[in-house]
Amino acid sequence: MKKMFLLSAIVLMITGCNSGSQVASTIAKSDPIMPIRMSGETTHIVLTDYVPVLYGNPELWEGLKWSTADAIECVNLQGSPIVEEMDLVSRDNSLHALVFLDKSGSFAIPVLPDKPVRQNLISLGYAEDKLQVGFCEPVSNPSFEAYIQNTLIDHTLWQENEDGTWTLDLDGLQVTDNGLQGRTYLRIYAEDETYLFNDLLLPLQDGKIITDAAQLNRHDQQAQVLYSLMIDRFYNGNASNDWKMNSEEVLDIVDYQGGDIAGITAKIEEGYFDQLGVNTLWISPITQNPWDAWGCYPFEHGNKYDSSKTYTKFSGYHGYWPIYATQLDSRFATPEEFRTLLSTAHAHGINVILDYVANHMHINSPTLQEHPDWHTDSILPDGRRNFELWDEARLTTWFDKHIPTLDLERPEVCEAMTDSALYWLENYELDGYRHDACKHIPEAYWRILGQKIAARWPGRHIWMIGETYGSPELIGSYVKSGMLNAQFDFNVYFTTREALCGLKGMNEVVENELTSLHTYGAHHTMGNISGNHDQIRFASIAGEAIDLHANGKEEGWTQEIGIGDAEKAYKRALLLEVINMTLPGVPCIYQGDEYGEVGANDPDNRHMMRFEGLNEAEQEMRAKVAELIQMRRSSMPLLYGDFIVLESNEDEIKYARIYLGKKVIVTINRKELSYNITEE
Repeated sequence: MKKMFLLSAIVLMITGCNSGSQVASTIAKSDPIMPIRMSGETTHIVLTDYVPVLYGNPELWEGLKWSTADAIECVNLQGSPIVEEMDLVSRDNSLHALVFLDKSGSFAIPVLPDKPVRQNLISLGYAEDKLQVGFCEPVSNPSFEAYIQNTLIDHTLWQENEDGTWTLDLDGLQVTDNGLQGRTYLRIYAEDETYLFNDLLLPLQDGKIITDAAQLNRHDQQAQVLYSLMIDRFYNGNASNDWKMNSEEVLDIVDYQGGDIAGITAKIEEGYFDQLGVNTLWISPITQNPWDAWGCYPFEHGNKYDSSKTYTKFSGYHGYWPIYATQLDSRFATPEEFRTLLSTAHAHGINVILDYVANHMHINSPTLQEHPDWHTDSILPDGRRNFELWDEARLTTWFDKHIPTLDLERPEVCEAMTDSALYWLENYELDGYRHDACKHIPEAYWRILGQKIAARWPGRHIWMIGETYGSPELIGSYVKSGMLNAQFDFNVYFTTREALCGLKGMNEVVENELTSLHTYGAHHTMGNISGNHDQIRFASIAGEAIDLHANGKEEGWTQEIGIGDAEKAYKRALLLEVINMTLPGVPCIYQGDEYGEVGANDPDNRHMMRFEGLNEAEQEMRAKVAELIQMRRSSMPLLYGDFIVLESNEDEIKYARIYLGKKVIVTINRKELSYNITEE
């Protein structure tokens, strides 16, 4: 039988008698630590997934003690002198906090019980430093845990009111003494005997709850609107770096088109993104790609570009075949041009996050030439080729024969690739990453990357969002304070797409959204997408120009995919934007979706961005999307309000976002292709 310890009883085992550490007060003031979510009575945790700065720093543990309720026990402590892993055992399945103390103060990690989650808790008002909260439906004997950053607020500051609401008195919090200057966040968790309720998140400025969205800035993660662009297909701002293969084996649609970093800078300066309203740009990879052609697509049914061709090879215009992990592709930018982009974006209040590829490198990369054993095996033990086995061989499968998957479970490979990621943060004022192919990369990589970033830049605003297709549980396994901030919520996207086209009920959109809220948290920053460079353009699906489940690549090569039924196309596409702009999370627009760009799948969904010559319907679509973005960014309920479902059926959904008593009510009817947004 394994020995069990009370957390409070293991302090001396971990810390000895040294009391020189002053780390607790620093962590208490840092970005909020994501909660530990119990899954059953016992949950295994890696402590540095929550507090990555502690990894590899024994000196930080000196004098750091642990404290928790008697109802929480630990089993199987691993690591010395730093405890890196443990099993948490909850004896009463209730809200708790894992508290760390030293002479400088304390910080706490919320521990959430394994209970069904209900969307029921809302903020009702704020006046004279007193916050009033309540429930949409009556609750008996609720209990609360409140945090500012990572400091647990004294329970005595809560008061029950005669009308069944509760008041949290923030007046006694000393801004200077408790490190509440600048931007901080108030988090509130609540439960009763049966349910865990949605958490509340309220941003503060100098200890005061923010009531006006004008006080927010680009570093407030929930206030982001993300715009995804493919550099080569966006805008040509510097003709001197234009380069094409001009190969008989490469059709022009998969050759370089001239888009570059200078083109993005030019559009920022022209005010395109300011007028649209987005404040975070996700740019495609900028690392050096090969100069020659690779891959092959055979045309079994011909192609619409050149009937004489029976196949095409591809250039690396997209950026996903890195030859060097730390070298700019000269077809996109010089280092000076890239720095100019970043400074220009920041001057306009816009973040820039970089698409980074860690899963694989091109087979001719000097790294793989020097270390030919650094990739996984392309042959499975049973003799099959290990290509595109996305789930069966998730951590080893190759995307193609010329881009071997790196064996990131080997420490030397993981160290090299995490250091390469740090290079871009070290040398350029980037605001984060979009990480490619996350589920194909072992958790160790994400932990080490998070630990290195936390150690190198403890106060820097860095937001990281990943790409994982899979279950909410798989997606959520990467979303932790020491790993990724968020991932794209493909499950909500796929369901919404089908529902708007009549293949599923609108109520299923709500059900999927509730699953996301209960899996990732009520105020997650998961990406709600309009599409991406790997999906059929939704406007073409919405107008029934192409079937949702068609072979998008093949039809893109052989058919001219247009808008189809224009009325359905633009109205359904707009409803998708309405949903994305009013749900919790971070809305993400793929370039061209703001005006209803058409196309099948890759490469037909990667046509050059159009800024001029839009037809009337496209101009109207872009104007309405800009209105939706401006509405979202100016509305505290849409940015930080809690999500409450009011009605839900096959054809219509109605929900509220509520913040400090202010409501935004959203109604979407797929049968009538209509929506209504009202403020109360």
